Formats: sequence, structure tokens, C-alpha cells
Amino acid sequence: MPNDTINNAIRKASTSNENYEEITYEGYGPNGVAVIVEASTDNKNRTAADVRHVFDKAGGNLGTTGCVSYMFNKKGVIVIEKEATSMSEDDLMMLALEAGAEDFSSEEEVYEITTDPADFTAVREKLEEAGLEFIEAEVQMVPTTTVKLDEKGTEKMERLIENLEDLDDVSNIYHNWEE
Repeated sequence: MPNDTINNAIRKASTSNENYEEITYEGYGPNGVAVIVEASTDNKNRTAADVRHVFDKAGGNLGTTGCVSYMFNKKGVIVIEKEATSMSEDDLMMLALEAGAEDFSSEEEVYEITTDPADFTAVREKLEEAGLEFIEAEVQMVPTTTVKLDEKGTEKMERLIENLEDLDDVSNIYHNWEE
């Protein structure tokens, strides 16, 4: 292969100005489960077709913008494993609330702290300063209501999520299925 061809290919790749766009798709999974899919793509048509195909294959359907987003609130969510901290529940709750957290809950094995998205960074930094480690710490879409599924619906929903995760352009998937 001639050097000119190689150099041209390298120059073309290095000056490529591909623009990736952030796109949000909304739809309904099996049994009316609300699903929000966030994607980052350089080809909106390909990604839309891929996402639509996965929804159709799982017994759901892709909807229009806004069809399910009203069922979700954007919140900062921080999850801390109970065994990973020596702090008492009360001390941790006071630290989180003083830092600006909206809510604190204690589950079986974890503490969950929710914040307003604007306060998320400040709360996370305060908790990090106290030496806490997180299982999860990110801003996400939290459902306001949840949907329970039977065994068959659960299988379909698991397949939908798995197939969406397999798409290269998909970055986040949110749903109101009560697992």
C-alpha cells in the first residue's frame, strides 16, 4: 500500500469532526412500564431505528418526547453500603441533611441519599470528605410511581433492558418497573 494512501487515511481520521448528540427516547415496555433511554450518537436515524426495533421486539413501543418523562423526577442519588461505613445511621443522616440532601432512607443493606440535582455535587463532596465510599453516586431519573409485573412481564422487561444495554449508543436506561 502506498505511503500517500496511508497518510491520507491518517489525516482524514485525525481531522474527523464527528459530532455526537445526546438524545432521549421515551416509550412503554411490556405491561405499560415507562422507559426512558438516553443515548449519545453520531447517527440519529440509526439509533432511533435500533431503539424502536428493541422496543417492538420486547412487546413495547417507542413513544413521543414527553410521553413518560412526566412520571420521573431528576434527582441526585447516592448509595452507601452499610457495612462499608463505621458511622451510625443517625450521624450519617445528619451529615447528609446538613450538606443539603433532600431525603435519607435506610434499606436492608444500604443507605440511600437523594438530592436536588443542583445540590448533588456539594452533598457528594461533603460525604467524600467524611471518608465515605459510594456504591453509586449519580444524577438520574427517579420514577414517581412504580409498576409491578408478573413472571411473564418480568421476563419481557428483562429482555428489553438487556437488549437496550447491548446497543452501543445507549448510555442510560431508566424505568418505573418495581424489581
